[in-house]
Amino acid sequence: MIDRTRLALRQTPRILAIAGTDPTGGAGIQADLKSIAANGGYGMAVVSALVAQNTRGVRSFHIPPIDFLRDQLSAVSDDVTIDAVKLGMLARLDVITEVRSWLSRCRPPLVVLDPVMVATSGDRLLDPAAEQALRDLIVKVDLVTPNVPELAVLLGEPPATNWAEALEQGKRLSHSTGVTVLVKGGHLNETTCPDALVNTQGLLAHSVVEVALPRIRTRNTHGTGCSLSSAMATVQARTGDWATSLAEVKDWLQDALNHADELEVGQGNGPIHHFHRLFGRANSALIAGGR
Repeated sequence: MIDRTRLALRQTPRILAIAGTDPTGGAGIQADLKSIAANGGYGMAVVSALVAQNTRGVRSFHIPPIDFLRDQLSAVSDDVTIDAVKLGMLARLDVITEVRSWLSRCRPPLVVLDPVMVATSGDRLLDPAAEQALRDLIVKVDLVTPNVPELAVLLGEPPATNWAEALEQGKRLSHSTGVTVLVKGGHLNETTCPDALVNTQGLLAHSVVEVALPRIRTRNTHGTGCSLSSAMATVQARTGDWATSLAEVKDWLQDALNHADELEVGQGNGPIHHFHRLFGRANSALIAGGR
């Protein structure tokens, strides 16, 4: 949970992403770094898994030796003050155990967990033997951001079929862990795409803080979960207020999805456009300068 005496808000927070890779740049740690930068943070990266994937699916992945993971973590934390940590693909029990040990030693003031279990393509990214360890890790973080299928796995229940069921599952997960849950509606077949912060422990102004925007009809949603969680870590380290952070991040992500088709990356589920606003400003400046 957040130690508010240690959470010093910064205009440019230093965010560490611990996650797997994506050679196409749309998901994983590459998406994390883009998302962090797009939302005003300084991004750092520790690689937990090397993933051979593209917009059409995952081909294989390799877990580097645990000693090397430990060296990466200590190299960063021995030198840089970390304002927030985003956890992504952890893949195996020994990786989760090492990261949990590092969190206990380093005690970063803010931790966001994206419980990566299955890729957008349907490929599994978490060893079934590590599921309980991932559930146990939740109590060590401040925000957990499961999609609908992941939320069901964490609870050991069938997936929600509508938004009301998803919110109830979020409440049960928050009640059992004491942690704030970001319930996401992207996997549901509804006209809007709602997301909601859920906390049953009185840590929010209301037990459910919901932001719903129109659903963007695009197949280019690769890396949306990675990007959302790293953006939440970044903006929260600037604002210190979860509701404010969600509203800001949802607005940015909505635009990133709106402009995703412009990138034309890959033949499957392409990436979102992390830097749509930066590119837009640059193009506007070029047009103005040419007049």
